Amino acid sequence: MDKTIEKIVSLCKRRGFIFQSSEIYGGFGAVYDYGPLGTELKNNISQLWWREMTRVHENIVGLDSGILMHPRVWEASGHVSEFHDPLVDCKQCKARYRADELVANIEDADWNQVKCSKCGTTGKMTSPRQFNLMFETHVGPVEESSSVAYLRPETAQGIYVNYQLVQGAMRMKIPFGIAQIGKAFRNEIVARNFIFRTREFEQMEMQYFVKPDSDNDAMKEWKEKRFRFYPDSLGIVENKVRFHEHGPDELAHYAKEAWDIEYEFPFGWAEIEGVHNRNDFDLVRHEEFSGKNLKYFDQQTNERFLPYIIETSAGLNRMLLAVLADAYWEDKENNRTVMKFHPQLAPMKAVVCPLVKKDGLPEKARNIVDFLKPHFSVLYDQQGSIGKRYYRQDEAGTPFGITVDHQTIEDDTVTLRYRDTQHQDRVSTDKLLTAIQDNMA
Repeated sequence: MDKTIEKIVSLCKRRGFIFQSSEIYGGFGAVYDYGPLGTELKNNISQLWWREMTRVHENIVGLDSGILMHPRVWEASGHVSEFHDPLVDCKQCKARYRADELVANIEDADWNQVKCSKCGTTGKMTSPRQFNLMFETHVGPVEESSSVAYLRPETAQGIYVNYQLVQGAMRMKIPFGIAQIGKAFRNEIVARNFIFRTREFEQMEMQYFVKPDSDNDAMKEWKEKRFRFYPDSLGIVENKVRFHEHGPDELAHYAKEAWDIEYEFPFGWAEIEGVHNRNDFDLVRHEEFSGKNLKYFDQQTNERFLPYIIETSAGLNRMLLAVLADAYWEDKENNRTVMKFHPQLAPMKAVVCPLVKKDGLPEKARNIVDFLKPHFSVLYDQQGSIGKRYYRQDEAGTPFGITVDHQTIEDDTVTLRYRDTQHQDRVSTDKLLTAIQDNMA
């Protein structure tokens, strides 16, 4: 694991962002729990995405579909037959790999010449075998083939099978979109890089239904909108984000065109969101497998057709990791570690600290906490020196520090400290809320 990622992992555990799942039992591979600050940060990111994708658009609505769906859904989508990774094992050390991580061309590779990157042995790899990434379960009291179901490997199919119901209930006209945030599950062969690739994760997807002849324009529109979200809404440095176009050999079986939005993580460039033109593949398949007519009726033109679909699909966990990596800063000049979150994303917006635990300062500080907390998340801290308290909150990414001292009792002013610059202003308590809100944009 990259050293910077190792430092972020350590900070996340220390400050209550992310924990290894079931740690007291030795951990559970590639599954993570989100602590108090991690939950706040994740919620802040997803709420920004939800606002961006639904509330500012009159023609995009939300959905929350079930994790368990009819097994035929996954046959129609191609996941039962296509959702595989090639798996190989080293006979010497038992290390397991995705075959495409070891060789570029799996079919033409001579596996007798392939070297294990873990133990260094050559010629001890098994032949590649296909491994389905879906988690299988059973519905009902008896485990038999007729009760087989799957934990969904993506949230998109829940939108496709409901699109006609949503359109009719909400009287939507083409073009329109359906957005969803929800858990998905993939039995990854090799999960790595902290929360970048995990077996349980959250997706944030929007499926945009358009006329077949307008898909290219819609694709261009959503590429631009989704790219701008990262610097404009998340505050991520713009040159750390780029597009990668899928070539003909990279395109998924459902895609007419596909682009990845990539972030430059400490371990290299990697995808955090995909923008895809899925044409009418999914609706054609669901119409075929379900026997239902899924065509949209356009009253203006008196036409019936299957819409084309432009998909924007982002991994919330990956987006959160990009935010963590982008915010991480080792301020060597001041010997401190700072998480420079955009104030709108920061789990805690402000910490209120009485200078000492006497002379009425804690009571005054508590009053300020009570005044501020209806407006944003705020923390009270009276443990340790004021410098240690500041640095502790810098590491947690809290953008504003408020110190109540003896002058506060005299003139009702406090010290307002800014995380990144450590600059301090003297602010009257009746102007404190406005001062903070003015610096949160």
